[in-house]
Amino acid sequence: MKQITITPYTDADKAEVQQLIVSIQRDEFGIDIDLPRQPDLNDILGFYQNGVGNFWVAKSEGKAIGTIALLDIGNAQAALRKMFVDRNFRGKEFKVGQRLLDTLIDHARETKIREIFLGTTAKFVGAQRFYEKNNFTEIEKRSLPEKFPVMSVDVKFYQRTVIGHTAE
Repeated sequence: MKQITITPYTDADKAEVQQLIVSIQRDEFGIDIDLPRQPDLNDILGFYQNGVGNFWVAKSEGKAIGTIALLDIGNAQAALRKMFVDRNFRGKEFKVGQRLLDTLIDHARETKIREIFLGTTAKFVGAQRFYEKNNFTEIEKRSLPEKFPVMSVDVKFYQRTVIGHTAE
């Protein structure tokens, strides 16, 4: 089995992360999006690695094969963003998606995030099942926190309470 590592993003990962995400969005799922319409991908350090937020990269043999981000939206709440896994590393054999999500949940717990929200497109049916298996509950758009960044392609929304969070 190939060794897979998950580490916080650095700008050395920028080109590979951008290429991975845009190629999955456009080429695999046919979403009409490009890099200029995702300014967060040009400033991952400034956009995601703020407050208690972070951005992680999964790598195999030094190549980016997956990403996940936690965007701090205040009030002990966060948004799960940019979860993408190369199609060759999806599923039970490698568990890249699960490992990325576990990393994010552990970080949320450690940084006292109470709730995580996410939005997804209708096309990401596999992702929706994955989130539901991982204790995310579908919610109405109107139930999202005011500061949650709704993307134009998002049509389904989920929420998860961070188990093990303890109030101070």
